[in-house]
Formats: sequence, structure tokens, C-alpha cells
Amino acid sequence: MKHRTGPLTGSLCVLLASVLWGTTGTAATFAPDVGPLAIGAVAMGLGGLLQALVAAPRIRREAAGLRARRGAVLLGALAVGIYPLAFYSSMHLAGVATGTVVSIGSAPLASALIERTVDGRRLTRRWTTGAALGLAGTVLLCAAEAAHASTGTGARAGSAGATVLGVGLGLVAGFTYALYSWAAHRLISDGVGSSAAMGAVFGIGGLLLMPVLLATGAPLLDSWSNAAVGTYMAVVPMFLGYVLFGWGLAHVPASTATTLSLLEPAVAAVLAVVVVGERLPLPGWLGVALVVGCLAVLTTPAGARRRSRTAAAVVAAEPG
Repeated sequence: MKHRTGPLTGSLCVLLASVLWGTTGTAATFAPDVGPLAIGAVAMGLGGLLQALVAAPRIRREAAGLRARRGAVLLGALAVGIYPLAFYSSMHLAGVATGTVVSIGSAPLASALIERTVDGRRLTRRWTTGAALGLAGTVLLCAAEAAHASTGTGARAGSAGATVLGVGLGLVAGFTYALYSWAAHRLISDGVGSSAAMGAVFGIGGLLLMPVLLATGAPLLDSWSNAAVGTYMAVVPMFLGYVLFGWGLAHVPASTATTLSLLEPAVAAVLAVVVVGERLPLPGWLGVALVVGCLAVLTTPAGARRRSRTAAAVVAAEPG
């Protein structure tokens, strides 16, 4: 039974983490004076240190295993340190819709490339179908939000060069997200507990972000609202979200986990409509539906799919 329910449980953990991550864009609107580097550093930096603190007993117990795999630990930590700076800067330069879609949408492809190159893992038809649906949905969502934004009053400050730089940083964010997901999954697959693996990778990554937070984080202390946003980002989406993500990585490959996280931009878009008061055109809602279809393909248990195909074959074979 554990073999059958493990992937489903892992998928649900990743989906819940993605829902929490999808709240970050809306939360950041309540601290407009805080720059993207500070937002990224406080969210991932303090969130990572909190993960390491909570997981400290397990990290101590599994210190020998972590030292033996220090290459994966350090590679994942470096990716953790780069990811939030690239991700939030991408949204700042290219716009929230474009930055989020490029960052999150490129991660499944980067993850599949890493697993294919390093682990020799073959891509399944199920993953390819789900990824195609999810990427099509995120592109539609991005296009709809960008078209809607262009009809608003006032253009977003910035130049074409800034947009190109933002897209480039989004690709960096997608690659580093895939990289630390792969590193954590490798550690867990090698026998390191998920708490120890995530605590070590994100704790060291959090330490790398502390100089950035010290240099850019002063606006977080300018008001209670700014401090509340920083605290929320660190504790809920980053700490709790990545604890759930670590549990998920214990049961599903990194390529599947990063594909499931395509739910994040869909959640962000819906929250922007419900909480912030933005409007989402019809193509955007179609994009959300395609993302939901992607999640259905990737999370439906194999047994249910086999039973569905068998039933369809029986019906087709019955005389009309």
C-alpha cells in the first residue's frame, strides 16, 4: 500500500507547497517599498535558517552522510542562494506575470535535462503530456496578463533591455530551482532524511543570503506592515512550503515536483484577482484550466488510469 500511496502523497505535498508559494506575489504588494533583493533574501534566507534550526537534531545525527555527500549539499545550497535573487529581480524587471512564468515554467525542462544528463533518467510519456499541458497553460496565463497590463493606464517603468534582462534572470531562477530540487532529491534518494537534507541545503543557502539581507533589508524595518510581510514570507511560503516540498521529494522525482509547481503561477493569478482586485481575461482562465489538467495527469494514480483504460476497452468491445 505504501508503494501505491507514496507518489500521491508526495504529489499532494508539492501541490500544497505550490499553493503557499503562490501567495508571495500578493503578499509582496503589501510592502511596495521593499526591493526585490531584500524580499528574496528575507524570504529564502530566514526561511532557510529556520529550516536548519528546526532540523538541527536530524542534521547532527546524519552529519556523516551529509559530509560524504557534501558536493550535492554545497551545490544545492549555492542554487538556493542564487534562486530568490534571480526570481524576484526577474519579476521586478520583466513584470510579475512574465517573471513568474519564465522562472517556474522553465524549471521542469531544466530539471528533466539535469536528470537526463546526470542520472540517465528517461522521460515518461505521462510526464511529457503533463509538462506540455502545464507549459501551455502558463504561457497562456502569461500572455493574458501581459495583454491586460498593456491596456492599463500608464506603462510599466522600464525598457526593452530591462525586460530582456528580467527574462534572462527568470531562466537563471528556473535552472537554480531545478538544481536545488535535484540536489535535495539526490540526497534523499541516497538515504539522507528529508528534514536533514532540506535543513542542510537551505540552511547553508540561507547563510549565503545573509550579506544580501544586511545590505538591502533596511526597508523591512521601516514599518510594521513591511516587517509583517517579511516575516510571513520567511515562515509560511518558504519555511513551511519547503518542508512540504522536501516531503514531496522523498516520493517523486525532481522533474515531477518542478512540473507540479506550475500550480504556483495559477494560484498567484487567482489571488491577484480575488485579493488585489486585478482582472484576468478569458485566455488566462483557460491557462489556469490547462495547468489544472497538467496536475490531473501527473497526480492520478497509475491503478486508476489502468482501470479507466480497461473499462473504456470493455465498453468499446461491447456490441452496439
